[in-house]
Amino acid sequence: MVRTIKAGMAFTALTGALLFQPTMRAQDKMKQDSMNQDDMKRDKMPDDKMMYDGKARTLETGKFHGKVHPTSGRATVYQEADGKLVLRLTNFKTSNGPDVHVILVATKDAMDEVNFLKGNPDKVELGKLKGNEGDQNYEIPAGTDLTKFRTISIYCERFNANFGSALLEKF
Repeated sequence: MVRTIKAGMAFTALTGALLFQPTMRAQDKMKQDSMNQDDMKRDKMPDDKMMYDGKARTLETGKFHGKVHPTSGRATVYQEADGKLVLRLTNFKTSNGPDVHVILVATKDAMDEVNFLKGNPDKVELGKLKGNEGDQNYEIPAGTDLTKFRTISIYCERFNANFGSALLEKF
């Protein structure tokens, strides 16, 4: 009797494993495929080759540093042949969080909380953070004065927190 119960449980477990395994594989594949498609959709710039083939000119760059959360990588502003400005984050990494945005800030360094968080300087929204790791592009609105907006900030609106910033300097 005990032997029959054990055999029945083993059979049920094996059947369940076989039934759910193809479904799980299909879901994993779909997740991977959709992530690849999302990666392609999110960046309008074809790839880094465009940046280095002379089709885009490097204007400014800066390294990220974090205060509230560890943040690293490089922020670089490129001007495309048609005059459009693009911010590219490379080797970028920060903490994950809710309602995190990439903004240009009219301050020397967003790590200075008195000027940034409490002083309410002028800001230009570039969009929601596309991912907390990896290379990504953000279009800078036409007419943005880069002599005024000197700092890139990774900013969490929900908690009024600056995850990290990069002071832009001439390339």
